[in-house]
Amino acid sequence: MATVLIVDDDDALREGLAETVSDLGHTPVPARSGREAVARLADRGIAAIFLDLRMPGDLDGIATLAQIRALPDPPPVTVLTAYASPANTIEAMRLGAHDHLTKPIGRADLAAALDAMLVCTRTEPEQAGVPEAGGGLIGSSEAMRRVQKAIGLVADSAATILIQGETGTGKEEVARALHAFSGRRDRPFVPVNCAATPAELLESELFGHVRGAVGGATADRAGAFHLAEGGTLFLDEIGDMSPVMQAKILRVIQDRLVTPVGGRPGRVDVRLVAATHRDLQAMVIEGGFRADLYYRLNVVPIALPPLRERRDDIVPLAEHFLAASGKRLGPSAADRLLAHRWPGNVRELRNVVERAAVMVRGRLIEAADLHLPEHLPPTDGDASAEDNLDLPGAVARLERAMIAAALQAADGNRTKAARRLGIQRQLLYAKLERYGLAGTTDGEVSPDTTTDVGKDDDSGAAGTS
Repeated sequence: MATVLIVDDDDALREGLAETVSDLGHTPVPARSGREAVARLADRGIAAIFLDLRMPGDLDGIATLAQIRALPDPPPVTVLTAYASPANTIEAMRLGAHDHLTKPIGRADLAAALDAMLVCTRTEPEQAGVPEAGGGLIGSSEAMRRVQKAIGLVADSAATILIQGETGTGKEEVARALHAFSGRRDRPFVPVNCAATPAELLESELFGHVRGAVGGATADRAGAFHLAEGGTLFLDEIGDMSPVMQAKILRVIQDRLVTPVGGRPGRVDVRLVAATHRDLQAMVIEGGFRADLYYRLNVVPIALPPLRERRDDIVPLAEHFLAASGKRLGPSAADRLLAHRWPGNVRELRNVVERAAVMVRGRLIEAADLHLPEHLPPTDGDASAEDNLDLPGAVARLERAMIAAALQAADGNRTKAARRLGIQRQLLYAKLERYGLAGTTDGEVSPDTTTDVGKDDDSGAAGTS
C-alpha cells in the first residue's frame, strides 16, 4: 500500500480520484492547490502524485511539477488535464512527468499509471521556459500524443534521433520541436534536405570547403555542421544519401570531427536529428543502407503517424491553417475533410485549406469550396481509385493489414508472426512501431471511467498552447 497525493482544485474531481485510489488499496492524500501539494511533500511519505494541469493561483500544474521535480528524490508525477495541447504535453514530459493523461480517466488506466509510477525512477531534468509547439505538432490524438511525449522525454538528451514517417507528415516540425524544447534552443537549428541536394555538392554543403578546393570556390565556406555549432543539425531524407556520404557521416558521428573539402578536421558540438520516409531497416537488410550508420542514427526512434491514422487531428489542423485568414470551416467542409484519405498527409491538408481560404470570398468554407478528388472512400477500410494511384500508401496499407493478420493468427506471438510473414523478427518490430501496432498484444483498456473526473480547462487552443 502506498500514499498517493492527489492535487486538484475541483472538490468533486479530487474526491472521485481519491475514491478510486482508495479502492485500489492505497492511501489518498488530497491537496487543493500547487502550494498545498508542495507543502504536503515535506511531511509525508508520498510515493506517487496525480497532478491537475489547470489550477488557480500562481502555481498551475506545470509550475507545481517544476517545483516538485526540483526537490531531492521527488516522487513520480502523472499530470492530468481535460485538454492536452502539444506544448503542455511536451513540457510536462520534459520536466520529468511520468505520464500526461487526459480526462476522463478510466479505472484501468488510472491503476496502470499508478502501478507504473510506484516502480518508476526518474532523473532530474534541467528546467526552462515553455516554448511554443510547432504547427506540425497540432492535435491531441493518441498517435500524436505518443510523439509529443517522446519529444518531451528526449529533448534535453544529446542522443541522436531518427524520425521516420511518410512524406508530408511533419518530420521537420518534430525536429524543430526537439530543438525548441532542448537546452540548445538559443543556438542555431540548421536543416539540410539530403534528397534535394545533388550528391556531388552534398559534402561541401555539410562539411564546407576551403578556397579553391572545388570549382568556383573563391572563398572559404562553412558547412552545415559548423553553422549548427552548439545547436541542432537536421538531416532530412537521409535514406536518399549516397553510400560514400553515408560513410563520411558515420565518421563524423563517431569522432565528432568535421573535415571541410580541402581543409583540416575540426571538432564540432552538434545535436544530430535525422529523418526519412524510407524503411531504413529494410534497406539495411537489402544492402541499400549501411547497418553501422543505421544503428548510430537509430539511438532514439520517433515514428510519426500518417494523417489517416490521426483523424481526430484533421479538423484542428485545418482550423489552425485557416486562422490567419479569419475564415472558418462549415460543417459540410469538416465532414468532407474527414472523409478524405490524405495520401499527401498534413502537407496536402494545408494546401487544400489555404487554397480554399484564398478562393472563397465569404468567411465560411463549405464542402464545395474544397478541391479534393471526387471519389472518396466511405470508410477507412475501403480502397478508392485515389488510393490505387498512391502506390506507397497502398503498399503500406497492405503491409499493415498483413502484419495485423499474422499477429492475430499467431495469437500475438511476434516470433511466429515474423515466421509467417517470411521476415526477420527485428524487421517486424520496426514495422510494428511504424504502423502503430506495437501495443497490439498488450491487452485491452477497460472502458470504465472514474465518475465525474472530467473537468474542462482552457489550457490552450487546438494545436498550439
